[in-house]
Amino acid sequence: MSTTQTIGFIGFGAMASRMAANLVHIGYQAIAYTPSGKGGNGSVPFLKSAAEVAQKSDIVLVCVPDDEALAAAMYGPQGALAGMQANGLLLNTSSVSPEASAALLEAGQAKNVVVIDCPVSGSTPEAEAGNLVVLAGGDDAAMARAKPIFDCIGKATVHAGPSGSGTRLKLVINGIMGAGLAAVAEAIAYGLAAGLERNMLFDALDEVAVISPHHKRKIKAAKIGDFAPQFPSRLMQKDMRLLLDATARLAVPTPTLAAVTQQLSLGRRAAPESDYSALIGVMEQIVANDA
Repeated sequence: MSTTQTIGFIGFGAMASRMAANLVHIGYQAIAYTPSGKGGNGSVPFLKSAAEVAQKSDIVLVCVPDDEALAAAMYGPQGALAGMQANGLLLNTSSVSPEASAALLEAGQAKNVVVIDCPVSGSTPEAEAGNLVVLAGGDDAAMARAKPIFDCIGKATVHAGPSGSGTRLKLVINGIMGAGLAAVAEAIAYGLAAGLERNMLFDALDEVAVISPHHKRKIKAAKIGDFAPQFPSRLMQKDMRLLLDATARLAVPTPTLAAVTQQLSLGRRAAPESDYSALIGVMEQIVANDA
């Protein structure tokens, strides 16, 4: 593929920078702005505001950590919407609340900007390999415009439904992911406290079908104490908090997810910038097994 289109990144952390590398590799140009004002590696120019990035881009891709960062980057005279042209395309890959997603859609419609909520499933290894799963909400025409981008950054795109559906689907998926990790951490803690040999226990969990491939990867890393952040604890706990709020608004009883959120709050408190699987290490320390 050859293209001269410019993708403007709002937020350029671990995930966005890897998406950008894949897009640049097939011929897109990339520019970026970070809310922190930090960043820039020479190959991707960093501009002074989100509005400036949007003004100089054909497509804007947003990847920020939470509702507050999204609002700061999108609205006001220096926000991305201030710089976008009519009929511009804004791809919001951030994991945010349904309310934040709806507010951005409404603000985009007021400026005749097409907004797609398209958070991604996958961590930094998938982002680097272009193997993310894109969870997109929007109409068919918007999906067609975004397809070349989605096909580059991901191995599959799930058209979840109308605007907002991608945001809600991401909360479902991350809720399952967080609950699974919490169960793994607690079960490992029991096994260690009960006297099971540590290496045997971790290796056995890698063999059984009840553990997902994602969680097997986390268990392997935990065995050697590697909690390098593929998905930081602070972001996992944030997503669980958003899910709890969303379920409460619909009066959906989720006592398991509520308990899991408390466990992941423990992980965030102990190691906010480590991978969320650091909860396994926290639980191991609690049972004081030093074998």
